[in-house]
Amino acid sequence: METARSHRQAAPGAFAAFARFVLFGGGVGLASSFAVAALASWIPWVLANAVITVASTLLATELHARFTFGAGGRATWRQHVQSAGSATAAYAVTCVAMAGLQLLVAAPGPVLEQVVYLSASALAGIARFAVLRLVVFARGRSQAVAAGRTARPAPAAVAQASAPAGPATLCHAA
Repeated sequence: METARSHRQAAPGAFAAFARFVLFGGGVGLASSFAVAALASWIPWVLANAVITVASTLLATELHARFTFGAGGRATWRQHVQSAGSATAAYAVTCVAMAGLQLLVAAPGPVLEQVVYLSASALAGIARFAVLRLVVFARGRSQAVAAGRTARPAPAAVAQASAPAGPATLCHAA
């Protein structure tokens, strides 16, 4: 007899999950950069970037649910929404970093722009990994809370379940 638990993959360790996060997230990001360029030849770049960003976030969330964090199945709507929120926050971090660079340096060169952008992306990526691992794809969080609540029986249930005790035991227990 198989249970739902037997279908679940074991959650990978932090290092393995981070390596998979970089592989899948980076792979989707690289493919997205080519897809935006290709789509922008037919529609405005801003629209192409929005479409590809939505599609790539959905794809990456599915990959992270199935492979990166060992959830063993499709991502839920809640996970998609939370993942999109963390992607939006990461996007904001890179925008703020680039705006800050423009304020600090009148005419930054392309190398400095890439260093700032990639540094901001790396920091945002590390934060995004932490959010996805600890919040979005956290395993057993709700089951652990529920199990913790049901693992300790209520005092009345304990009294009813045990054999009648003598007065000395009752006074000592109080």
